[in-house]
Amino acid sequence: MELYDASNKYPGFEYPFGLEKIVDLGIVDMDTWFIMDAPFAEGYCSDMADRYPERKLVPFAKRCDNDDVACFEIGKAGKVEIIHDFADPGWEQRGEYDDFWAWFEDAVRQLVENAREEELDGC
Repeated sequence: MELYDASNKYPGFEYPFGLEKIVDLGIVDMDTWFIMDAPFAEGYCSDMADRYPERKLVPFAKRCDNDDVACFEIGKAGKVEIIHDFADPGWEQRGEYDDFWAWFEDAVRQLVENAREEELDGC
């Protein structure tokens, strides 16, 4: 899978090592969250720029059960912003992680919790 080259839109932007590492390992679907491939992320980046023109967001992951999107924001030094997409501007911020690994750790924790529930329910 290839990540969207956001440096075309935001010169100098680089993905953190952690995101590149999990993509190289093929860890792109964590049940609730999935890593966006290049065409999907490019479209999302453009659409989010229209919806939230005051922010410079680079989306990289999407929840499949709601409109939350994990993004990097230009000027926020590697933090991961959780944006509830389609919310009115000013109401879109859902959460923030200090770095990619903190987000990834939470995404994997959610995967484990959901899988345990499925196992107990006999799914």
